[in-house]
Amino acid sequence: MVEGETGNANVKFDSEPVMSEGESQTGNVRFDSEPNMVSPSMTTAARYERKSIRQQITFNDRKFDVKTLPIDMQRVVDHLTKDFGEEYALTFAFMVRTASELHRAWHMTLLTSKILQQLKDRFKIRTTWELGVIKLKFRVEDGRYELHRKVPYDYDSEFQDLYAKIAVALVDGHIDIHQALIFQSNTKHGKHTAASGLFLRDYPGRLVLYPLEAATCAVIFFGGDWTDAGVAAVAGLCAGIVEWGLVSLNNSAKILIDVLVGITTGIVGGLFYRYLETPTCLPSVFLGVLYWFFYGTAFVIGILEIVAGELETGVIRFMAVAVKTFVLSLGSTWGLQIVSNSPLDDFQDESGCNQIDLDAVWWRIPLYLLCSASALGQYRFPIVHYWRGLAIQLVGYEVQYQMFKELANKHDRDLLDTATANGVGAVAAVLAACLLSWIVDNLSYYYSARTLMRVGDDDFSKFGECVYSISAGWVRFTTCLGLGRRDERNFLEMQPKLRQMSSELEDPTNARSEIRLTEEEERLLKQAVVSAEPLNVWSLLMPTVYQLVPGSLIARMWYNSIFPPPYIAEELSVTDGNGTDAGFTYISWTPNQAQEGVFSALMVIATSLALGLLLGMGLQSVIAALFRKIFSACCNSKGSMTASTRFKRDDRQGLMNTPEDEDPDSGELFPEGNKDAEAEPPLPKVPENAEEEKESSASA
Repeated sequence: MVEGETGNANVKFDSEPVMSEGESQTGNVRFDSEPNMVSPSMTTAARYERKSIRQQITFNDRKFDVKTLPIDMQRVVDHLTKDFGEEYALTFAFMVRTASELHRAWHMTLLTSKILQQLKDRFKIRTTWELGVIKLKFRVEDGRYELHRKVPYDYDSEFQDLYAKIAVALVDGHIDIHQALIFQSNTKHGKHTAASGLFLRDYPGRLVLYPLEAATCAVIFFGGDWTDAGVAAVAGLCAGIVEWGLVSLNNSAKILIDVLVGITTGIVGGLFYRYLETPTCLPSVFLGVLYWFFYGTAFVIGILEIVAGELETGVIRFMAVAVKTFVLSLGSTWGLQIVSNSPLDDFQDESGCNQIDLDAVWWRIPLYLLCSASALGQYRFPIVHYWRGLAIQLVGYEVQYQMFKELANKHDRDLLDTATANGVGAVAAVLAACLLSWIVDNLSYYYSARTLMRVGDDDFSKFGECVYSISAGWVRFTTCLGLGRRDERNFLEMQPKLRQMSSELEDPTNARSEIRLTEEEERLLKQAVVSAEPLNVWSLLMPTVYQLVPGSLIARMWYNSIFPPPYIAEELSVTDGNGTDAGFTYISWTPNQAQEGVFSALMVIATSLALGLLLGMGLQSVIAALFRKIFSACCNSKGSMTASTRFKRDDRQGLMNTPEDEDPDSGELFPEGNKDAEAEPPLPKVPENAEEEKESSASA
């Protein structure tokens, strides 16, 4: 039985499992719920002599209801249960659900595959998968059963982080398969989301984000002024209402979202241009409103997949982004045509454009942060963690902005300044995200260690006590404001009760023989265990990439196809054969290379961003390797095995390690003739705390 699995009766969890160094890891998450176990502020012996509260509790034998699964999954689970047991069947179901939700949340084929590979290796599931742009295929038992799933194109930083943490907790043995599936169901129903997050997650609360993002983008990105910001806000609200109405009807109406949103934007913008006395910059209004619906992030992801060898998925994603953006652009021009007598002249009228010099105003960065906050809301980023996302977005934007200003004069006839600025900005964002995650994970350890009782109260240093007090105060403060989750405050309020029961259980003179909690208290504890896993780095990076990507450039390219840019007129003098002025002039009409070269700029920006992400991950791996060598040189060579394992996990972050292809038909996984190859021998029972004592001895 896998450690942490519940049996036929109420049982206690075994001790914390320690992974072997050769065990496969996901690329973007460290499978280590205690990232600072080698902290000098608490002794190693204290860490390993004490059981956490999770290990002391006798959990209720609550089973996951298989009937809540889709019908096709129920049939597969039923057959797999008869052939290989319930745990094997439910683990396969967990993998399918995890892949579907993660793919919907970030659409990063490479990263989702790594998490699936981790689960496959940990539980020996004989399965393969194909992750397309929106269609997923799963095969189990060498193709005996095959399931297809279709996921919407969406982004969800909170679910991306939660579902990755659930997989981490399952692999580490902190929860069993039934608890993992129940936790997924509760997450889907919003039980692990704050009230503020629920408000922005769906309509009608989500409508407040449309005008905010449209107005700020029109000014900060597309050369609009405050009048254009007001027009974009109104048009953005109308576009959001249209999308809400179509989503509320039925699935058949969703296919019309892009074209009707575009038409609505064109009508509203055209009416303001026609009847407003102040000149309106229509390109800034259109691009600001449609920024919500553009697929610029997918454009960069497509290039990443092509570079990484996922050619089919990358090319399909690349073409899909271009076509869907063209639908939005064409719809907005149709709307403009409805209310305008001369849509070409109105769209190309630049009398109201570029009226604000962003270099000369003090509010450029605050306005960008406000725009980034709206993007975080669009990505359903938890509000209580907005400061993390805004910090990474600001680093990427400011490095990109300042680098472009520095190189603009040196490369006025090429696009090297653009490529360099975007590449360096992406590298800076990756390094900042990894550094911030590392700092937060190490500081969060003190809070998790205290609330989950992984160390004794007397083993904390003054620094640890200070960090815990600040963290607990932050939880209570954000909960009072309605930004944080009430469950976190409720778990804090459970601490006296848990500590009293733990003390009674450890007291040999006390009659208490077990610790039992109510169903709600168990849910709070499991949520605390899952939340203690490290924050997913890509949940920070994806909104930043969204702010850096060239989604608007794709739209500019299509607008130039619909409204060809005017030629540039230049008056030139007529000269004779000797080069002297003949006294006549003529008008020369030349193509506007800056407008017609949008596709070239698009490819330069998107590719440089994709390569910047890869270079950032590579640089982070090098820095981690150097830090490991320095740490190993400064400390005893027989230092903590936990620290060594953690360093190896750090090295597997990002996109640098792609999972190897494993073909079940090749004979490498299950050689022919070996009848017992598919049957894993049962693992010997590990005595409680044996691994911890081994690590403690090694550290000593």
